[in-house]
This record gives sequence, structure tokens and C-alpha cells, in this order.
Amino acid sequence: MTIGTAVRYLKKGDWEKAHPIVQEDESSLGCWAHGIVHILEGDLANARYWYRRAHRHFPSPVDAPAEIAALAAALKETTQ
Repeated sequence: MTIGTAVRYLKKGDWEKAHPIVQEDESSLGCWAHGIVHILEGDLANARYWYRRAHRHFPSPVDAPAEIAALAAALKETTQ
């Protein structure tokens, strides 16, 4: 499965299905998605770790839908 599949799950709020996919992707986008998974899970300490791995600032306030939209846009840019 791909990061695109994980993003589709994240858009649905299904972090449990997205999690195994992002665990296999060590790219910056994969780490960002992994951080979002942990935001949705409610594990903000772990989410911060993955944001650091992705070289991204942790959002304040935490806004999962905005982060998912930004991730989807970034993914789209990389596939064009």
C-alpha cells in the first residue's frame, strides 16, 4: 500500500488502517502521516516525535483536518 492510501484512511479518520501503512514509509511524507496518525489517536507526544522525523513544526493548535489536507496537497505536488 502507498502513502496515498494512508491519506485516504486519514481523511476518513481511520488512523488504525493508516498506521501499518505509514509504519513502512520512512520518507518525510510518511513520517508526517505517521505524526498525523498519532494526533488522531490522541498520542501527542508520539506525534511530536514523528513531526520531528518529518522535519516539520508541530501544529499549534492541533488541527488534524488541516494537517491531513496539507499532507494530501504535498503528496499531490510530489506526484505531478
